[in-house]
Amino acid sequence: MFRRLTATQLGVDLGIAVLAVGLRSTMLFESPVLWIVVLFMASALAIRRLSPGLALVVAWAGALLQIAATLPPDVSNIAILPVLFATARYGSRLVRWVGLASAIVGAVISSTYIALLPGFFMTTPTDLELFMRAFGVLFVGGIATLGLSWTVGLLVRTWDNARQSKRDQLAAEQSMIVEQERNRIARDMHDVVAHSLAVVIAQADGARYAGGKEATDAALSTISSTAREALSDVRLLLGQLRHNQEEGPQPVLADLDRLVEQMRSSGLVVVLERRGTPAPLPATRELALYRIAQEALTNALRHGDAAQPVEVVLAWEPGAATLTVTNEGGSSAAEAPLGHGLAGMRERALLVGGTFEAGRHGTSWVVSTRIPA
Repeated sequence: MFRRLTATQLGVDLGIAVLAVGLRSTMLFESPVLWIVVLFMASALAIRRLSPGLALVVAWAGALLQIAATLPPDVSNIAILPVLFATARYGSRLVRWVGLASAIVGAVISSTYIALLPGFFMTTPTDLELFMRAFGVLFVGGIATLGLSWTVGLLVRTWDNARQSKRDQLAAEQSMIVEQERNRIARDMHDVVAHSLAVVIAQADGARYAGGKEATDAALSTISSTAREALSDVRLLLGQLRHNQEEGPQPVLADLDRLVEQMRSSGLVVVLERRGTPAPLPATRELALYRIAQEALTNALRHGDAAQPVEVVLAWEPGAATLTVTNEGGSSAAEAPLGHGLAGMRERALLVGGTFEAGRHGTSWVVSTRIPA
């Protein structure tokens, strides 16, 4: 029944009501009852935003008291207009429609009452034709004035609702953008950590069995460089999550050779082949191709047979680039449907408008994606 208002809003409404009473007190009062009517109208004016329904009841009480005392229209009756505005602007559904009904009924009652007041329009109580003329003029004016106040309140309410809806939509879109960005960062984090740890583990295992100082030094060198790159990438991703650093350079297709060399140094036999004429790709699409290749090679290192070659084919077609990674003798561990790797590769491809397939072809595990240019 009562709306939540700030102290400033309550102070303004009370101040307006007190000012209205003060101005009206400087004018003549035809009857002591009129003082009560003025106080009723001022009270309705004061609480119109706090409780539009109660304000409407108080305004009706003052108007009916005025009619019962056969008092003429008073300047304090203007308070009815902001009360009707408040019922449409702030009131509940019930209060809103009661306000509209009040505007119509009030126009009928006030027009009838004023038309019958002696000295206003009627010269004799039996002059029906004059009454009908007066009633018609007063009703048109009353319904226009009271109805307009209610209608303006409804229009302002609709406008505010539309603005709030737009703000909510923008907030939802912003939240979705943030969520998408965090998902992207999570995918990058998974790719970086999974790939780097796979290389480190493979190198550590190789160094443990190599025995020779030269092989051990090479393995430790690869572990060191891979760990440093992983640390740099993780710091970058964490910086993006904190939103206090600018986004750094991301891998592109030109970095595929370095990725392949890194995997070879981990003991994986990788054959890289490029077909067709390269075409320029947006950075997001190059990053998607790189990350898919990185994840596919990491899966081959972790789950496949390191003695079997892994073939990476980057083929350029008109308007698209196709990446195929074939792992001969890949184990069934790479086929786990709940793993984050396959889901991340598929999502990367779909986000840039591409297609993704992964599955067994004969004795090989094949990952294939087609990214439009």
